[in-house]
Amino acid sequence: MKKNIFSRRKFLGTSLLSATGLSFLPKTAFANNPQFSIAEDIHQIRLGFIGVGRQAMGILNGMMKIPGVEVLACADVYEIKRDRFRLRAEKISNELGKPIIKVDLYKDYKELLARPDIDAVVIASPDHWHALMAIDACKAGKDVYLEKPLTLTIKEGQELVKAVRHNGIVLAVGSQQRSDLNFQHAARMVQKGRLGKIKQVLVHVGQPEHPAPYDLEAQPIPNGLDWEAWIGPLPKIVFNEKLNPSISLSPEENEKSWAAWRYYQETGGGYMTDWGAHMFDIAQWGLGMDRSGPVKVIPKNAGNPLKYLYENGTEMIVGPFEEGRQGVKFIGENGWIKVSRGNFDSSDKSLKPTMERPNLGYPPHYWDFIDSVVKRKDPIVPVEIGHSTCVVCTIGNIADELGRPLDWDPISQTFPNDWEAASKLHYNYENGYKL
Repeated sequence: MKKNIFSRRKFLGTSLLSATGLSFLPKTAFANNPQFSIAEDIHQIRLGFIGVGRQAMGILNGMMKIPGVEVLACADVYEIKRDRFRLRAEKISNELGKPIIKVDLYKDYKELLARPDIDAVVIASPDHWHALMAIDACKAGKDVYLEKPLTLTIKEGQELVKAVRHNGIVLAVGSQQRSDLNFQHAARMVQKGRLGKIKQVLVHVGQPEHPAPYDLEAQPIPNGLDWEAWIGPLPKIVFNEKLNPSISLSPEENEKSWAAWRYYQETGGGYMTDWGAHMFDIAQWGLGMDRSGPVKVIPKNAGNPLKYLYENGTEMIVGPFEEGRQGVKFIGENGWIKVSRGNFDSSDKSLKPTMERPNLGYPPHYWDFIDSVVKRKDPIVPVEIGHSTCVVCTIGNIADELGRPLDWDPISQTFPNDWEAASKLHYNYENGYKL
């Protein structure tokens, strides 16, 4: 791509209707028009992938279907995953009838970032690496598609927001529910007042909601995995296959489960951050709290669920509701809306969406990122929104860990006059790493 098409420090426009917290993909994206493309004057967007486990495979398949997107390289500390990525990229290119380009492989992601021919990176590493990798990408002038949750800690998120804006970077968060018509319609109905004043929001993220202490037994480190590099800034933990489910190339056998690092306190935030990053995102969106948040969080205890309180009196309760499907239910004075993946229900049929789900041939969330890179605008989920959603997830975990109610200031992003809770905003990096 010719860099003189745009400047990386050019002002990034805010998303459509961002003042109310709503950002909808443009109507052209829903036209299912075979002539639809990103921009006629753009030749290529060259991507590099950092962290190429199970999630990255799906993103690769979607991104490569978008006109003008080319994948040049990947980085991962596990050799077999790098090899799988290259083979998969070649396979997809062949299926799409595209020229097969050799994908370069790196163990050190910084070598990938140093390449001037890479315009943007997809980061799908374990959560504890998100902040360091994304901040380094910002400093290298690369736009970023970052998997959710945005970061492992609140302090990391604050620093990443600064890095994105200081360097004029387009950063999109992988909160793809924002690009789904059912979730968009639910947020629209709530914000337009169709339910009246919202009294309560029910959010189910899955169970157990909160992460457990790391207690996996030590197993031999497989050949080709740099375990010390995988650990990075974390305190030393032993290797267990559940953190890196085994795969093989011949015969081809992919992960049979999601990597379990997301479920342990030392390495993730449990379902609260894994699925909460999706479901709290929709709850905050509908409430118009995208760049704000609750003012109090009350931990789960004595049979009572985790609860958040907003300044206007709305309460958000965490736990299964009805069929237990992970989702969000808005309850207002005049009715309710319940939404989850592939499902929408409401107290009145007039609240239901009428538009059918589009078929672009590739996920609209990925298209939105590429379109934002080209047009130098904020994507549908920019860094500040990804951060505020992640904050909601994390302060819930902190309240449950401490076992007492916490006051939260969503503007200063602090626990007022609470040194113990404030100490949970970050952890001490080890092994020579610095934020």
